[in-house]
This record gives sequence, C-alpha cells and structure tokens, in this order.
Amino acid sequence: MKKTRFTETQIVSILQQQEVGKSVKDITREHGISDATFYNWKARYGGMQVSDVKKMKDMEEENSRLKRIVANLTLENDAIKTVLEKKFGGLPINVKQ
Repeated sequence: MKKTRFTETQIVSILQQQEVGKSVKDITREHGISDATFYNWKARYGGMQVSDVKKMKDMEEENSRLKRIVANLTLENDAIKTVLEKKFGGLPINVKQ
C-alpha cells in the first residue's frame, strides 16, 4: 500500500478548512494535492474529528488482528480434519458450527 505524505490528523484538518468556507481549489493548491485526492479524502474522512480518526484506526487494527486469528484457526481446523480423515479411512467428517 502506498504511503501517504499526510497523516489522518492532517487530512481531517485540511478537510475542515473547506467546512470553514475555504474553496477546494485554494486548499488543493496550498497543500499540493489534486482535486481527486481531496474528494477521495472527503469520501473517507468527511465529517470526522481527530478523535473519530483515532477510533477508526484502532478498529481497523483490531479487525486485522481478528482476521488473522480466524485465518489461523481455519488452517488448524483444516489440518485436524485432514489428519482425522486419514486416520479413520477417508470418511469425511462433518462438523456442525
């Protein structure tokens, strides 16, 4: 993933400049970004405060951690099923979840 020049906090403060009344053209020229970048940021971070961005970042990290846990458990479950199928003559084992 491409690393951005701006932190989420900076992005939120840039977006808040428009809410105050500054034009998009002036904001993009001042910060050296394109209109498309500004509107992409607005779609993602629009209406957020700095504290909201921190919460979102924490939730993304938690979500990533939980996805890794699920992936690891799925691999372990698959390995156990494979061993049991070999041990008990290839009979498929149906486990209800």
